Amino acid sequence: MSDLLWTIVFLQVAMGGFDTFYHHELTERLAWRPSQAAELKLHGVRNIAYAAMFALLGWGEPHGAMAIVLIVLMGGELLITLWDFVEEDRTRRLPASERVNHTLLTLNYGVLLAMLVPLLLRWAALPIGIVPAYHGAWSWLCSLAAMGVAGFGLRDLGAARRTAEIRTGDPAPLAQVLKGRHAVLVTGGTGFVGSRLVAALSSAGHDVTVLTRARAHAADLPAPIRVITSLDQIADDARLDAIVNLAGESISNGLWTKRKRRLILRSRLELTRAVIGLIGRLEAPPAVLVSGSAVGWYGLRADERLDETAAGADCFSRAVCVRWEKAARDAAALGVRVVCLRAGLVLAAEGGILSRMLTPFEFGFGGPFGAGRQWMSWIHRDDFVRLIVHAIATSSLAGPVNATAPNPVTNAAFAAALGRALKRPAILAMPAAPLRLALGDFAEELLLGGQRVGPKLVLESGFRFSYPDVDEALAAIVGRARAKVEASRDFAGTGRAVSGQT
Repeated sequence: MSDLLWTIVFLQVAMGGFDTFYHHELTERLAWRPSQAAELKLHGVRNIAYAAMFALLGWGEPHGAMAIVLIVLMGGELLITLWDFVEEDRTRRLPASERVNHTLLTLNYGVLLAMLVPLLLRWAALPIGIVPAYHGAWSWLCSLAAMGVAGFGLRDLGAARRTAEIRTGDPAPLAQVLKGRHAVLVTGGTGFVGSRLVAALSSAGHDVTVLTRARAHAADLPAPIRVITSLDQIADDARLDAIVNLAGESISNGLWTKRKRRLILRSRLELTRAVIGLIGRLEAPPAVLVSGSAVGWYGLRADERLDETAAGADCFSRAVCVRWEKAARDAAALGVRVVCLRAGLVLAAEGGILSRMLTPFEFGFGGPFGAGRQWMSWIHRDDFVRLIVHAIATSSLAGPVNATAPNPVTNAAFAAALGRALKRPAILAMPAAPLRLALGDFAEELLLGGQRVGPKLVLESGFRFSYPDVDEALAAIVGRARAKVEASRDFAGTGRAVSGQT
């Protein structure tokens, strides 16, 4: 095989590796999406076929019938790829970068076939056998490629089987505490938390209006809902019983550049002020505004136990939350009950910090950040959705309310719990110094610092968590829930009572 042919082979490897790491693992997180079981099986079979081809071509020349077998294997890979394209279009919306990469992969594979198949046909005329061959560095690169694709192939086949155990559950019971039929406006309804909230409210029979920047973003939300792209589309005489304001630029995606900081703050303030403007012009204002906030309001507080009466320490996260809550409280002057939910780290496989941790932990590269002594105040996404609905339905709740599970844990304890859930070691700590150097305040506030927050007002209001302990929450998320965990998932709030101890 010529160096040109080897170059084309490893161009295919490079593009396939980019597709796997960037799209399948980092952005789409296919291994944790039950809807992608068939796609994962196709990826697994294709990768095993690639591993066989790399191993064979890297160290030998297939002659006779063995060359024909390799041609058939390459043709089968092509059919699997076409099937995979159909399956992807059927089950998910591909980002533009993935579509472009797939096009380049297809074109390069066509060139590869055009150059390799004639060579294989010449080898097919020779006596049957596999003649050992050494191609220098190309042989060793083939070995690395074969091991890599074989590993991911086996992982994808295992993940396809696991998807049957990963169940998000019927969303309707998450909202059943809200009796009657309510009209609810949700901003940020296409996001990680908002989409689950919209599904819960809609399936429970409530009238849901979702504000989104583009209608295409709401394509995956369940019907029936009303989608709007501007609050001006809501008439003055419209009925709204509640508004849930969750929209805002993600605080955990990307470095905190000056532009990013301005966008994080401005996105929250401008939309919250627009919501207040809507309330002001409605003939009948809603009874309640549930607005987002975060435990970052308290700043970095080491081991202090914090409830809603605690003060805050200055940092960027606190500055954002303080101004966001202040903007939301303006609705109180219009006769609206305002609840500002100070959310902890929201846990689910579909998004948030946990989704970024699953892949490295699954491959055995997980561990704490820094010394791991910083506290993580967390909440399972379904409990957070239930808590939002509880805040709408509970007239005694007002002001700042901590939306965290009653048992926060240190980062080291969280890493150990995730390792247990995945049955993997979790001992590879990420040193603090390079995190600080690379990420600055982002690392200090979101990874290396934390707060030990307890949900005092939530528990006093009668709310009961379905997932009060991190081991139970993580086991349920990754599909390894114990029987007693499954029994506790009643979503209606009838789970076992928990103390407020933090």
